[in-house]
Amino acid sequence: MNDGSSMNRYIARCIDRLIERDLSIFGAVLIQGPKWCGKTTTAQRFAASSLSLSDPAGGFAALQLARLDPAQAVVGSAPRLIDEWQEEPKIWDAVRFECDRRMGEPGQFLLTGSATPNAASQPMHSGVGRVSRLRMDTMTLLELGISSGSVSLGTLFAEKPIGVALGSIEGISAIADLVCRGGWPQAVGRSTEDAMCISSAYVDGVCESDVSKVDGVKRDPEKVRALLSSLARNESTLAGEKSLEKDLGGDVSRSTLRRYMDALRRINIIDDIPVWHPALRSPVKLRQSAKRHLADPSLAVALLGANPESLISDPKTLGLLFESFVLHDLKVYAAVNDSSVSHYHDADDLEVDAVIHRRDGTWIAVEVKLGSSQIPEASANLLRLERKLVERGKKPPAAKLIVIGFGMPAHTMQEGVIVAPVDTLAP
Repeated sequence: MNDGSSMNRYIARCIDRLIERDLSIFGAVLIQGPKWCGKTTTAQRFAASSLSLSDPAGGFAALQLARLDPAQAVVGSAPRLIDEWQEEPKIWDAVRFECDRRMGEPGQFLLTGSATPNAASQPMHSGVGRVSRLRMDTMTLLELGISSGSVSLGTLFAEKPIGVALGSIEGISAIADLVCRGGWPQAVGRSTEDAMCISSAYVDGVCESDVSKVDGVKRDPEKVRALLSSLARNESTLAGEKSLEKDLGGDVSRSTLRRYMDALRRINIIDDIPVWHPALRSPVKLRQSAKRHLADPSLAVALLGANPESLISDPKTLGLLFESFVLHDLKVYAAVNDSSVSHYHDADDLEVDAVIHRRDGTWIAVEVKLGSSQIPEASANLLRLERKLVERGKKPPAAKLIVIGFGMPAHTMQEGVIVAPVDTLAP
């Protein structure tokens, strides 16, 4: 399996700099994210010793040790990597205790986890002050070597000008191909057809095993697949529980829907975008729905039974999946800049695809459009949001950004709106 590397060559990941930073501050660093996104390969780059609780070659013996004597399982050269720690939740408290025993010395442990334990087996201590939590996702265009990195979020937050930068993606067929491939490390160097097989296998594993394994509760694989298919049909939309329930045709009750959704969140396959709540002197009535997103747009492709050709013939679906594709990368780049990604939707039906915001109130407004013909509409939306929030006491955005698929180079338009192809973005 190629988990984060290609032909035994490590591919640098955006999270690397966050891991290095947090190992110098905290006793332990937890890397969470979907399976197969490269957590183990990346963590091993920083570890001096390791214990895997899921490796078929030795995971059973390691798991037995962790269950019988968690304190012994965490003994090893620092940083000590405990891979898939959630297989034995007692490991968490053992790590926390050892961090305290070592008087808060940083860089003692690395934990990786593709699932969150259920409430019944949650660790006794939250880990606050001892454990840093980092989210890892599938690979971005920058990590895949496709993005030039000419337009960085750091530059936009600093309100520095961008230069004219060309993208390399040529045409809608290339966009459809990238959406179908996704960002799986195992797909690097493989054909699009093979990459799509990886996404399909991931979905099969979730439905047949992972969603039940997370807490030992048996769930109907067909109902899980039906729910995931509904989420795929509603990718990048504000579909609420009622919409999902209706889409499922009454086969899943509201209570079952919520339990299944919770299990899917705990295995990191659902990665919804929350609504943004700006701090304003004058209130704005905001809609509360999260925007639906799966962990990688290729999962939606697999669940819809789509391929590059079918997406090209369905521009609406391709547009929604392209938005998901862009927001996936923006979330990774935002994390490197200590910022978060939300969306904006108010009672006046003003909607902006994404807002990248920092704790100090600095923000970037983002619209995502597949083609250049939609730029005027996107620009009007961004300017309307800026005027509305400034009137209510919010400072202006550091940048107003339109991300497109192809068609023109990165540049700054009148009124400060920046247009950038997705393959020019970087942290």
